[in-house]
Formats: sequence, C-alpha cells, structure tokens
Amino acid sequence: MHHFFKSISKNFFLIAIALALSSCGSKKTSTVVYPLPSGQIASPVSSISTDPALLLVKAETEQCLTEELNALRNTGAWNQSSVPLSNYEKKTTYDFPIVMNKQVQVYLDLFQNQQKKHVAKWLSRSGKYLPMFQRELREAGLPEDLAYLAMIESGFNQRAYSRAKAVGLWQFMKGTGRQYHLKINKYVDERRHAEKSTKAAVAYLSDLYADFDDWHLAVAAYNGGPGKIRRGMKRYKADDFWSLAQHRYLKLETKRYVPKLIAAIIIAKEPEKYGFHNIQYQTALDYETLRVGPGLSLDAVALLCNVNSKKTKKLNPELKTGRTPLNKSHYDVQIPPGTKTLAQANLSRLNSVVSTGYKTHIIKKGDTLSKICRRYKINKTTLLKVNNLRNSNLIAGKHLRIPYSTVRYRLAPKGSQGQIAAEDLILHTIQPGESVSKIATKYNVPPELIVAWNGLKSVHKIRAGQQLSLYIEGGGSPAKQQKTVAQATPPVQPADISVSSLIVLSQQKKFALVRKEKKSTQVSWYKVRRGDSLWTIARRFNLSTQQIMDWNNLKSNRIQPGTKLKIKNV
Repeated sequence: MHHFFKSISKNFFLIAIALALSSCGSKKTSTVVYPLPSGQIASPVSSISTDPALLLVKAETEQCLTEELNALRNTGAWNQSSVPLSNYEKKTTYDFPIVMNKQVQVYLDLFQNQQKKHVAKWLSRSGKYLPMFQRELREAGLPEDLAYLAMIESGFNQRAYSRAKAVGLWQFMKGTGRQYHLKINKYVDERRHAEKSTKAAVAYLSDLYADFDDWHLAVAAYNGGPGKIRRGMKRYKADDFWSLAQHRYLKLETKRYVPKLIAAIIIAKEPEKYGFHNIQYQTALDYETLRVGPGLSLDAVALLCNVNSKKTKKLNPELKTGRTPLNKSHYDVQIPPGTKTLAQANLSRLNSVVSTGYKTHIIKKGDTLSKICRRYKINKTTLLKVNNLRNSNLIAGKHLRIPYSTVRYRLAPKGSQGQIAAEDLILHTIQPGESVSKIATKYNVPPELIVAWNGLKSVHKIRAGQQLSLYIEGGGSPAKQQKTVAQATPPVQPADISVSSLIVLSQQKKFALVRKEKKSTQVSWYKVRRGDSLWTIARRFNLSTQQIMDWNNLKSNRIQPGTKLKIKNV
C-alpha cells in the first residue's frame, strides 16, 4: 500500500467487502451454476463481473490491524537491535538485513499465536509464487528474500485489495502501477496479473534502493512513499530506518512493515521451528497462453480447454469483466499447462449464442413499473409482454417474470465444420451515430458478442452502412423486432456455397457456412415477424411472392409469425 496516493472511499468495493470475515480470513461464497447439457457452459451477461472467483477480497481485516497496532504501541523505543543478534539462534542464510528487536518479536509472537491460521495460509500460497518471484529478483540483482514482501502485503493473493485501494500481490496503487507500465482500465487490471505485477514491483524496489541505499528504508518507502521518507530523514537528520522510526513522523501502519517483513522472512525460512508443521505448499504457478479475440468469456476458454472454469478464472484474475478486453483485437489468455493443443483445435468448433433466462420479482407495496424496470435494466414494453400485462397496474404480492440475457457456449460435434443450426439470424445495418453499445442495448445482447459474431477488431471499429449479423434465440428484444425487420437485407456470402445457418465460432472466424452441393445461388433464412406478409417480404428482398412460395413449398400466401422462410439470392 503506497499511502502517498491514498484516498479512502467509504463506498469502495462494497460487493467485495461482503466477502471478508470478521477475523483474519475470508468467507466462502456460493457460485451460481447454470445447468446445461454436456459440453456447454453458460455465463451471466453483465458489464462488471460479480463472479466470486474474480471479485477482490480484503488484504487485511480490521481485527488483524488492530491486534498489530495495539501490540506495537506497547514496545517502547524503536531501536535497531535491542536484543543482540548473538542471542538469536541463526541457522539460515538471509540476503535481506535481519535484526531482532522488540518490534520483530511482537510479530513473531502474533504470527505464532493469534494469526497462526492466517500465516499458515500465506505459507501454503507461497509455493505458487516464490519460484517466479525469486527468479525475477535474482535476475535483477535484488535480495530474493524480498519475495516475502508480497506475503505481508497481500498474503500471496492476486485479488487482494486494501482500504487505501491498493490491489494485487504487491499492493500497487493505481498511480504507481501505471508509472511502472501496468494497464488499469475497465477491462483489465494488471496489478492482479502475477508475472506483470512482479516485474513492476521488482523495478519499483530497484528504484527505491537506488534512492536510499538501505533496504529497511526502501521497504518503508514502498509502503509510505519515497517523498515521505526523504522529508523525514532531512527533518530529523536520520540516516537509517530505525532512527527515523523513533519519531512520531511516520504512521505506525507504515513503520510496522519493516519488522513485519523481517518476522515473515524468519518464519518462512524455518516454519517448523516456529510451530508451522505439515504445510501443504501449493504447486508453482504454471500456464500456457492462447491468443483469442475480444470479448471472449473465461467460461468459453474453459470449454476450449476442457477444464473447470474456476481454473481459467484463477489464471486470469486481471480480467475484470471475466472476458477479454473489447478494445483490443486480440488477447493472450492464460490456460492450464498441457491444454493449448486441445484449445487451439477446439477454436473452430466454439459457438456462442444469447438466450433468455427468467427470475422472479415479488411486487411490493410502492413498486411501480418504472422502478422495477430501472432496477432490472429492462424496458416497459418487454416487461409487459413477458407477463401478459395490458397496463402498468401492479398488485402487491403478485409475481413478475424478469427476463435476463445469458450467453451459452458450446462445441460443435467433431467433423461438423463447426456448424450448429441457427435459431434466428438478424442483419442490422449501422446507422450514423450508432455505436456497438447502442446496438447491443437495442437487441438486448452483450456488446462483446456483437464484436465476436462479426469479427470486429474492437468495440470501436464500426462504421455507418456496415452490416452486422446477430445470432439470437427468440429474435432479440420484443420491443425492437418490428424495426429490426425493416433493416434486414440478404447476407453477402461466397457464390459457390449454399448457406443454411449463421453461427458464431471463435473471434478468428466470422461465419460458419454449412456446405451442401455447389450452386450458383446463395441461400439464407428469414424468420417471419408479426405484421409481415409474403408481399412485404418479397419486396424487401427484391423477389416475387411466387418465388418464395416455390422455394418453401407454400400452397397459399398465408404465413405465421415464427415461420422460417428460405430466401435465395438469384
């Protein structure tokens, strides 16, 4: 936590706070499971992920902080070594300067008693990160024991956040993270990326040591800010951390980091000596990378790799929405080792389609249709139609069905060339002033799927007059269906291929075409809407009604909403 960027907010991460325990740990939360046939994965559609596997968790609880500060207040003067090192049984080699004094002893006692379960978790997690941390530190010529700075900062947790808004293993503030080239925006937060944040931390620590030529001062500056430390040294003519710490200039929260780090290093090097037996160390972080397009869900990545989606989410906690960024043409996701070959082979078989689920709202006294629509972010027309209501009069105690969008991912059968029969195809011509976000709202689909369905390089890469293809169960938002039909035009496809369906594959492919026999004509499907007539459809596609009747074996010109008509481009 770098307090020189500190800006406390009462409303910071309210959802994530609910995950914290009242003691030194975190609550378990349940995950919503979407039951689907084998080989399919569903993901909730939202702009900000509420998946427990991606939410931030508190790096430290108030109880732990209070325990530490109360214990430190009773230690007296902050001397470098009130207990001679000769009296300390030192069997291990350290490359960080170790001292033994009252403040260090406070932390040794806390770690072995009140916070023992917490520290045991830290030690267990350390196995996942230490090999990479130590390699990066060693290559930079820094003490490898600095790896344990992440232990006291975050408890070796990539999703940790502090009350000062520091985030990640190394607890970077936004300003410092960006200064050291970490990307932080609405799509990604690389403070949560293990390797990238570690490289940034190593660079920052190198700069701090170059400034102070003393590791105790550098660690204090890592927490409190280099400017704060320099001003204090000048004011009190202090040339080391312990001389500066004797004054009330530094907050106790900053001063504690040096003895806390020393105690963490001592215990981590010889855990059994301090009562930590049978620690089950996690396996070292290992992964492969898979290059995919924008807006791909981590659930879909899991399906490609044939693994549980929890694994892909643990490997990619920097993806704030649970999807690859919409503003980039590609992104390298991290996947479990040994799965890359399979994932690449499955890319051409991956399909995604928007469908609608329903939840129940119990009408309360004072509820209005407008209030309910605002709460669930749906329009009045949709809510009325879904519930077969003729007016906006509501009765307390009655139930309303609330539709919401979900995205289903599935793999087409092997050898099928990726095709899965389309349920509905909508072709939308972009109008001046329209954005992907506006179009997504109009059809009640997430913008990332529009990007994926049309092979767009990013959410911003569209132009007026461009045609977008949407693949939607049920034809999209009921309130917009009539307007959608008026914009439908025949799709442009290669002349020698007959098309019977349009589907979504990976972001690397735009369309999946079902090969039949080679013909000189093109075929697409049109779903009849309410208010359509055979004559209006024929006119829209510059055809005759008889042609449509012949192609679809119609005996009369009567058609029903929902009927799919074969349309040929002759």
